[in-house]
Amino acid sequence: MSRRDAPDETSDVVVVGGGASGLSLAQRLTATGSTTVTLVEPPDGPRRPPERTWCYWDDGTGDFDEAVAASWSRLRIHDTDGDRITVDPSPLRYRMLRSTAFERLAHARLARSPGARVLRATADTVRDTADGAEVRCTAPDGRTLTLRARHVFDSRPLPALPPARTQLLQHFRGWFVRTDTDRFDPGTADLMDFRVPQPRHGLAFGYVLPLAPDRALVEYTEFSRTPLTTTAYEAALGHYSRDILKLGTYTVETAEQGVIPMTDARFPRRTGNAVFRIGTAGGATRPATGYTFSAVQRQSRAIAAALRDGRATAPRPHGRRALAMDAVLLRALDTGRIDGPGFFTGLFRRVPPERLLRFLDGGTSPREEWGIGLRTPLGPMLRTAVEVPFLPRRSHPVPRIGESRR
Repeated sequence: MSRRDAPDETSDVVVVGGGASGLSLAQRLTATGSTTVTLVEPPDGPRRPPERTWCYWDDGTGDFDEAVAASWSRLRIHDTDGDRITVDPSPLRYRMLRSTAFERLAHARLARSPGARVLRATADTVRDTADGAEVRCTAPDGRTLTLRARHVFDSRPLPALPPARTQLLQHFRGWFVRTDTDRFDPGTADLMDFRVPQPRHGLAFGYVLPLAPDRALVEYTEFSRTPLTTTAYEAALGHYSRDILKLGTYTVETAEQGVIPMTDARFPRRTGNAVFRIGTAGGATRPATGYTFSAVQRQSRAIAAALRDGRATAPRPHGRRALAMDAVLLRALDTGRIDGPGFFTGLFRRVPPERLLRFLDGGTSPREEWGIGLRTPLGPMLRTAVEVPFLPRRSHPVPRIGESRR
């Protein structure tokens, strides 16, 4: 054995990646204390992503209240003419997590489990073996580590996105701002503000999550084919903050920026007999909205339950009906057959808010989905539904993909 190699290490499960999906799954697997888990996270440095924001909604029975930075009982939509739609999706609340707080909570829970270990190393290769799988890693000091396990769950970004019929990007830049006077309602989140100038292709909206009367996350977001330059995002945010929100004097304390693929590609959930893909790499991002966090929790619970029953699987994060509907919506947006701002504001006007949020999260029945479908532009949607199955799947350029903010 080389001096640069360390002895093999063995556990029941290795989880690769310390983002939302890796941390969530490791917590679920170690909650009962019956499974030994090694969580491999990137070491400090350029491979470690910056702090991110994740948002989701639940009914107040979530597992992460200690890490929630803020939550809102009311959601507001602004149409392009400035009309406001304010809804109360009770019993659901919209919640924000910051990745640093979530990681701190997850690490504290893992530290209390005798079967859990967090390893800072770069995962180089993941492969099947005769009796399970192995992960070859490089430690920060240059040593090579070999981790062996019965099962490996890998959340690292894919090197290339699978072929798709339609691919848009949800790309955004946000400012955490502090104003000189109280400008925000801490009980109301602006989910989509379409008063911003709309691009020729796709749609754009503002997004405001108040943290206090004088503090908020203010974002500019587009659904389109290509990201903007940082200079263009900054100009759009300046216009939105100054001319639309009329914030007056404010200070930008920090910023975040990201790109999320919105695609009807078929993501592999299994890449070997004992190797599974999870999180965004396993298709957890909802194609038509970019939301990921809730699907990650569902998938993590299902994986943990399956392993307790003696089965190894990574269940589908979204149902077939939801993915089929998303494929139609993506194509309709991409072709310009439907007006994006009109489509989303129409749904919030015509559909009970709690039902609509469950629909966006994939939790509605076929009957409820039929009723929601009747409140969309029927002609363009039906035409697109007939067309989609016959479209070829093509490779698309890979954006710089970070974990979803949602």
